[in-house]
Amino acid sequence: MKGKAIVLMGSERDLDFCNKIKEYLKLLGVAYEFRVASAHKTPEQALEIIMNFENEKIVYITVAGRSNALSAFVDANSSKPVIACPPYSEKFSGVDIFSSLRVPSGIGSVVTIEPEGAAIAAAKIFALEDETIRNLVNEYQFSKKKILAQANEKIRKL
Repeated sequence: MKGKAIVLMGSERDLDFCNKIKEYLKLLGVAYEFRVASAHKTPEQALEIIMNFENEKIVYITVAGRSNALSAFVDANSSKPVIACPPYSEKFSGVDIFSSLRVPSGIGSVVTIEPEGAAIAAAKIFALEDETIRNLVNEYQFSKKKILAQANEKIRKL
C-alpha cells in the first residue's frame, strides 16, 4: 500500500507546526503533501481538496487552531481517516482543544496534540498494508523503548 498523508492546515501560520509533523513522517517513511484550506473561510477550497483525493490511498492530518472546525469538516466529507492535530495555544491555555474533541455525531476523527503522535498514527494506518512502513514504526518504537531501558540502568546505579 503506497499512499501519503495530506497535511491540511487551516492557514499558512500553521506551517512551522506542520514542518514538525513532516519530519516524523519522513522518519517513518510516509509520503506527504501540504495543503491549505479553512473550513470557515474557504470551505469550497477544502471540499475541492477532499474530492481530489477521494480515490487515493491517503490519510488526512488536519492542523488548525482556535475553533478547529477543519478536522470535523474534512471527516464529515471524506471516507478517509482524519487525524486532528491542533497546535497547543498558550493564549487559550489549551481550552481550544475542546473544538477537536467535541464534534457532531457521525464524525470519527482521532485527536492528538503532538506532531510525533500524528505522524505515528498515520504511519500505523499505512503499516496495515505496507511492510516497509510497519518495520520503520517498529524500529522507531523500539528505539524509544531502548532509551528508557538505558535510563533505567543509569538510574539504578545512582
